[in-house]
Formats: sequence, structure tokens, C-alpha cells
Amino acid sequence: MGLFFLFVMIAVPIAEIAVFIEVGGILGLWPTLATVIVTAMAGTALLRHQGLATLLKAQESLARGRFPIDQVFDGLCLLFAGALLLTPGFITDAAGLVLFVPAARAWVRRLAGRYLAATGRVEMYGKATPGGGGGKNATVIEGEFHEVRPEDSPPEDRNGGAPPSRLN
Repeated sequence: MGLFFLFVMIAVPIAEIAVFIEVGGILGLWPTLATVIVTAMAGTALLRHQGLATLLKAQESLARGRFPIDQVFDGLCLLFAGALLLTPGFITDAAGLVLFVPAARAWVRRLAGRYLAATGRVEMYGKATPGGGGGKNATVIEGEFHEVRPEDSPPEDRNGGAPPSRLN
């Protein structure tokens, strides 16, 4: 996984530079720079609008007594999309704009859920697996218990089974 991120950190800037050169050759310097600035401003406006809508949906879910997991994920996607749109470049702008589409976020949410379920970190229905993992091969022991408090037990049981007179 570390090598993947290293590859992305090297490949994305190189690809962005190549696209800048191509677009700059077609449009010219100033229109290319203006396009980058306009996409950053549009991303900020989209983030504000969709972020507030997501926050309101989260508050509605909380008011109904449900944890707003979908809205939390959408909020994280929107935050990431905003960061991508503020990053100069056409590839990152395209990826950021895709994350502003609700259907695309739902698709990413399903992929993330399947990945987490396959690795045993969560069950498909959004419930956390006890102990933070285990997955399909986890051992589950079911049983019943009855809590016995010292004040509920007979006097001889409180002293390890010995009669009270022997301990004095």
C-alpha cells in the first residue's frame, strides 16, 4: 500500500505537468491559468453548497436517533473533493468534480463498504465487528450470565467458603 501512494505522489504531478503543457499549448498561458483559478472558485462554491446540505441531512438523522454514517462519508468525500479542486491541475480538478456528484459518492461508499467487509473491519450492514475485526473466521461464544454480587451471597460464600468464625 505504501508503494501505491508513492507511485501516486510521483505520477500525479508528472501527469498534471504534461496536461498543463498540452492545454497551455492549445489555449495559451493566461486562459489556462484562468481556468485553474475558476475551477478553484467553483469548487469552493460547490463545497459550501453541498457541505451545508450534507450537514442538514446529518442533523435530521441525528434528530431521528440514527447515526448519520452516509452523511459523514459524504462529508469526507466533499472535503477531499474540495482539496482536489483547490490543488492546481486538470486531473485533480476532474477527480474533485466527480466527487461532487452524489451518485459517484454513493458508488465510492459501496466500494469502501465492500472493501471494509472483505477485510473484516465491518459487516456489510454497517455494524462494527466486535473487537474491531475478526471477519468470517472469528470465534463467537454465546452464553448467558448471572451477576452475583457479594451482598447477595450467603455469609459463608463471602469468605471463600469458610464459616465467619474461622476467619476472626
